[in-house]
Amino acid sequence: QVQLVESGGGLVQAGGSLRLSCAASGRIFTNYVMAWFRQAPGKEREFVAGIRWSGVSTGYADSVKGRFTISSDSAKNTVSLQMNSLKPEDTAVYYCATGSVLVRTSTREYDYWGQGTQVTVNS
Repeated sequence: QVQLVESGGGLVQAGGSLRLSCAASGRIFTNYVMAWFRQAPGKEREFVAGIRWSGVSTGYADSVKGRFTISSDSAKNTVSLQMNSLKPEDTAVYYCATGSVLVRTSTREYDYWGQGTQVTVNS
């Protein structure tokens, strides 16, 4: 079993920053992908960023490139998402997920999900 717990969400003004963290427990294989997804009301869950637990090979959605940075700490089994220059359109529930995946932008590829953390950006 793998358990994921997100933290760090909150309310921030446009242009501000937040740092999200995800703590994993259980058996995490070294070739697993760790990813962040987000879902706004009435919209589909969408890929935000992904990284191998090794720290090699990162990927970002076009909407967050240059503003968000994903990082991993395999020794502590944690993954973080640094979010800078936040916009109101970034408002959503953010989820972390992990698994042995081939297409890391697809929600169907992931085996384990956290409970989500709310991020709200005021204009």
